[in-house]
Amino acid sequence: MAGTDGTTQTNPTARQGDADRTTRTDHTNETGETGDTDDMDDMDDTPVMYVQSSVAGAAKILVVGPMGVGKTTLIGTVSEIKPLSTEATMSQAGARLDTKVRPSKTTTTVALDFGRITLGGELVLYLFGTPGQQRFLPAWKDLARGALGALALVDTRDLEASFDAIGHLEDLDVPFSVAVNAFPDSKPHSEDDLRSALDLLPHTPLVICDAREHQSSVKALISLVSHLIETLTEAS
Repeated sequence: MAGTDGTTQTNPTARQGDADRTTRTDHTNETGETGDTDDMDDMDDTPVMYVQSSVAGAAKILVVGPMGVGKTTLIGTVSEIKPLSTEATMSQAGARLDTKVRPSKTTTTVALDFGRITLGGELVLYLFGTPGQQRFLPAWKDLARGALGALALVDTRDLEASFDAIGHLEDLDVPFSVAVNAFPDSKPHSEDDLRSALDLLPHTPLVICDAREHQSSVKALISLVSHLIETLTEAS
């Protein structure tokens, strides 16, 4: 909040180093008066979203999958802060490398997606969405560093496209669960058929979700967290 002397005061309860919080930046001119620059006008009504004081732990979680599977949508759906997205328009220059999943898909993530969600008021999940294209694999591997686990999104209309992402998680020994993103034109499949097609181990969670729906997406994340807790408990 702005003080009477024209300076910006920091909420004393705020946690320092929380890089994903949204703040309003004031600029002081030579007379000491404060004013927002034109490009900050759209942030005037943006609430400050600090991590709750009840939070006792945090975890880095990856959201992985092929291009167009719904990673950006899911993170945007559940994030309690304004999500960071690096969506870029798919250009003709990349047409030789990136295959469009459908005609309406005109953008793609070129670096990462980022969001934050608090579960039960005690656990914060920092969500990192990975690029889906093979040419961004070096960045994908960097994002995996320090991740406690991953949610692998799959599309039953093209299960084969998910093999690489799941394979990368296995190679990096990152625990994961699988969420089938239910698209309107997806055909239903039994759990046994999906597990067989994806070659999943018996203990790997498999859930159905709709990345556009908040409750459905949160349940998918809760399934992952429960799996991670069980895995850590068994290892201790």
